[in-house]
Amino acid sequence: MSLVGMAALGVALVLVTSAQMQRQAATDGITLARVVAGYAAGGVPSSAFVTGVLTDDVHAQVTAQTAGFSGALVELRLWSLDGRLMHSSDPTTTSGLPHAQRFDAVMGEGAPDAVVQRDVRRGAAGTAAETTVLDVYVPVQASQTADGGAGGAAAPRAQVGVAEVVLDHTANQRTLARAVRDVTLVVASSLVVLWLLLFRIVTSTSRRLRHTALENARLAMLDSLTGLPNRRLLADQMRRTIARAEVDGTRVGLILLDVDRFKDINDTLGHDHGDELLEQVAERLRGALRDDDVVARLGGDEFAILLPDVRTVANAERLGRRVRGLFARPFELGGMALHVETSIGVACLPDHAGDASALMRTADIAMYVAKHQRTGVAVYSPDVDDSSPARLVLLGELHAAIEAQAAGRSADLTGAPGSASEHAQLEMHYQPKIELASGRTVGFEALLRWRHPTRGVLAPGTFIPLAEQSGLIHEVTELALTETVRQLAVWRAEGRDLPVAVNLSAHDVATPAVVDTVEDLLATYDLPARLLEVEITETAIVADRSRVVPVLHRLRGLGVRVAIDDFGTGTTSISQLRDLPVDELKIDRLFVQDLGEHAREGSEVVVQAMVDLAHSFSLTVVAEGVEDEATAVVLGRLGVDRAQGFLWARPAPATLVAAGAEPAVPHSSE
Repeated sequence: MSLVGMAALGVALVLVTSAQMQRQAATDGITLARVVAGYAAGGVPSSAFVTGVLTDDVHAQVTAQTAGFSGALVELRLWSLDGRLMHSSDPTTTSGLPHAQRFDAVMGEGAPDAVVQRDVRRGAAGTAAETTVLDVYVPVQASQTADGGAGGAAAPRAQVGVAEVVLDHTANQRTLARAVRDVTLVVASSLVVLWLLLFRIVTSTSRRLRHTALENARLAMLDSLTGLPNRRLLADQMRRTIARAEVDGTRVGLILLDVDRFKDINDTLGHDHGDELLEQVAERLRGALRDDDVVARLGGDEFAILLPDVRTVANAERLGRRVRGLFARPFELGGMALHVETSIGVACLPDHAGDASALMRTADIAMYVAKHQRTGVAVYSPDVDDSSPARLVLLGELHAAIEAQAAGRSADLTGAPGSASEHAQLEMHYQPKIELASGRTVGFEALLRWRHPTRGVLAPGTFIPLAEQSGLIHEVTELALTETVRQLAVWRAEGRDLPVAVNLSAHDVATPAVVDTVEDLLATYDLPARLLEVEITETAIVADRSRVVPVLHRLRGLGVRVAIDDFGTGTTSISQLRDLPVDELKIDRLFVQDLGEHAREGSEVVVQAMVDLAHSFSLTVVAEGVEDEATAVVLGRLGVDRAQGFLWARPAPATLVAAGAEPAVPHSSE
């Protein structure tokens, strides 16, 4: 509240109080004047007010009856109905008229009228004295007169005259002046004290509010659990850092990481231990990086590290691996040592993005790849970015290729012009499976290839992840199954009765629709189910076991053989393997490549353990990626049943497989 406002309030309080005291003093004077008028009228007959003439006895009677008020009474005047002066206690007032307006008001309304005024009178010594008087006009009723209004012409009228009572108001005015002064002092001092108190309160409150606002602003930029910068502050730091980097021509790196299986930790140990783990992660990150690096928590179990000046993408990747190394040491939670892993994505500007938002997006994509592929650390690549322009174009072309091929198959079935082969860009290549004991071909694996009009033959690794991310994988799988079953029917008609395996995506095998597709195709082409095999990766089984296993049981029930692909890269337990409805186990090429002439120590032991485990469950063991004779010899000695790889043949179209030729296709067996 301002000082002017306080002063205005004080003045208003003083004025209101003063006016109220003035009114109260006037009311008290009127009350006294009524009493004096009553005593004065009590000595005058009603008829005298009509005639306007009082006898000497009446004058004496009036003076005697009002003598008791001499201390307060300055003068008493009695007026007749027509305004003639009948009596005055002051001998010098012998004639004259009353104040016309006030007299008429009293006669008309029958209510007293009073005013405070100055009055100058001569004393006995002839000196003039100024006093303050209260001049009151009081109506005189007939009932107040000496005869109570009996008889005479005035009897019918209730009001017979007016008594003018002049009271000494000097003492009251002085008292009022002192009271107003005291009130003014009290109000002024109170308001000053109140203003000082309010000023102190407002100042203190304002200081606290400013402090609170600054603290809230600071906390709004920090994570409440770890004390690290939050997403908002990181975004601000990124904008500033990128602006400087554009001027200096330097590179900015961003590392995103999250804690693997953090939800399981929360669910198992409780949220308190989960929060404690995040605090320990934040502390390790804070203490292990460079001074200029910014560590932030984005929310949940996700953290970010901003690298303001990183020389190369390789340096940023090395820092990412260094960060992952911080998780090698177990975390102590509630007296328990907990080993935790993390997935880390790395992206740099200007290599992978042009602004802060794009840098965050590309680092997030890289982190997703690291988690999905279980590589720990991944650097952003446009090949895995389904929202990059090149990927979007490729996705559109893939969609068009599938639609064209489907239209070609419909034309074959209806006999319309055109055939599936004329429209086919997606074609199946076949790689033989060799029985190591006899060296003969005992089956094939069907591998999808895209014969792109401008980019040549594309391996599955180029477009299958894109199909999985976009939801187009179901159409791709249906196409692969259709082409494979159709080719099996052709070979069977030619007298070739060897089974062919088709890879199923984790997205496909998690839904029963794939079983219906297989069943319809077998019925359409009148093909025995024993000639069709399906392969599913170990990681797909682990990721959604409750949905995958029932689908595998249904396929097995149709008579379709089931194989676990890429065995050794997942976390399937012995008890899970025992209960799975599978017939074949395929050892991942990662373990096969460690055998042969340049074998790594212990690699044979690992493969031997896999073989023994599979055989204990009556499973056929197949080794992938065999490229030299030495590896094939070792595999045979370890008891592996079958193998496939470039040592015998590369994947080839059905026409070349039938002719025994070996086409020039990408060096990949997948």
